[in-house]
Amino acid sequence: MLLAIGYIIVLASTLGGFMIAGGHPAVLMHVSEFVVIGGISIGLLVVASPKDVLMRVFYDVIDCFKNSGVTKEEIIDLLQLLYELFLVGRRNGLIALDEHVTEPKNSTIFKKYPSFLSDQRRIDFLCNGLRPIIDGKIKPDQLQAVLNDEIESMEDEAHRPLSVLALIGDSLPGVGIIAAVLGIINTMSSISDGPEAVGHKVAAALTGTFLGILGAYGFVNPITKRIDFKYNSTFLYYNTIAKSVSGFAKGMAPVMAIEIARRSLNESLQPGADELEKMLKKLNPAN
Repeated sequence: MLLAIGYIIVLASTLGGFMIAGGHPAVLMHVSEFVVIGGISIGLLVVASPKDVLMRVFYDVIDCFKNSGVTKEEIIDLLQLLYELFLVGRRNGLIALDEHVTEPKNSTIFKKYPSFLSDQRRIDFLCNGLRPIIDGKIKPDQLQAVLNDEIESMEDEAHRPLSVLALIGDSLPGVGIIAAVLGIINTMSSISDGPEAVGHKVAAALTGTFLGILGAYGFVNPITKRIDFKYNSTFLYYNTIAKSVSGFAKGMAPVMAIEIARRSLNESLQPGADELEKMLKKLNPAN
């Protein structure tokens, strides 16, 4: 919603200022300029992107209008889920976690947190992090490095569509100049048609430069940054899992493993210490 409002403000400010200065929006509607700029930009996107990255670019752009990233409520759900799992592991032994990790969608604990259960990648990351320590296939002090490597791989995967979008944003002003140069060439071939015809064609050429710059700095670059912020919150989510699971594997009490993860969060996502303590006490009335 905020993204859409932002774009409305950009367009309203641009057209509003133009109209206040005495301009008419119809003057900016030159189909030839839109075809040149839009066509070249799409071509650059296709040339620069492998198929999987191209599909990811479209998905990320569409998704950022619906999803601004991980919310504080999702983080709270995650911390409570981890605490419940750690309690089971501490009281009944790590082997007691096997049934929850093997079939998470049938787990009585996982079912309580639909915000986690709705994302298969989150499920896989947590279960794959817990499974080696349940099976005893890895030393506790080695687990953090394994989980960090997996997060690093996710970051690299996320960077690929972002780098393509950044390329388009950087290229758009130049594409606008190409459209303008083509317009000037067209103007020169029609100079004998009189001042009115020449003025119309020059206006069309300058519109190309305008659209290229506006497209870059008003649309593509901001949306690239928005997607980047969304990914950063996603990586914080996975880092929360990694830190808490690693701490628990090293022998930390469940509440301390959760506290270590809580402190690693930024302020916008971090629940207060007292707030979290109250929630955890409800899950473990014995304490």
